Amino acid sequence: MGYRARMIQLISYLKRKPGTTHAEFLEYWHNNHGPLIRNSSAAKYVRRYEQHAAVWPEPGSRMPEPEWDGVTIQWFDSAQAFYDHMKEDDFPAMMQDTDKFLDMSKTQFVITEEPTVVIS
Repeated sequence: MGYRARMIQLISYLKRKPGTTHAEFLEYWHNNHGPLIRNSSAAKYVRRYEQHAAVWPEPGSRMPEPEWDGVTIQWFDSAQAFYDHMKEDDFPAMMQDTDKFLDMSKTQFVITEEPTVVIS
């Protein structure tokens, strides 16, 4: 058996910018930031880009708000593909866009290997 590079994922836990509502965050994330990423030259390295909105408590609920407003999962063929996507000319514009809707001091990132599937 030959060696096969395993896909990696960039998992990002997103916190909205102070002064914005969860609904405003979702509207910008889905309708502005997502399309910006999809249409970028860096997107050629991304195999899959997922946006997962946090489930928010019903109005009047005693449940606390989630710590994060959403999670993104970006799939790359390899760690090298991840690093290469950051070298694209339009990558800085994508990062600048995050300042419009994210609190980057509370946003967390982790790069992971392909998952081990326990239940399928």
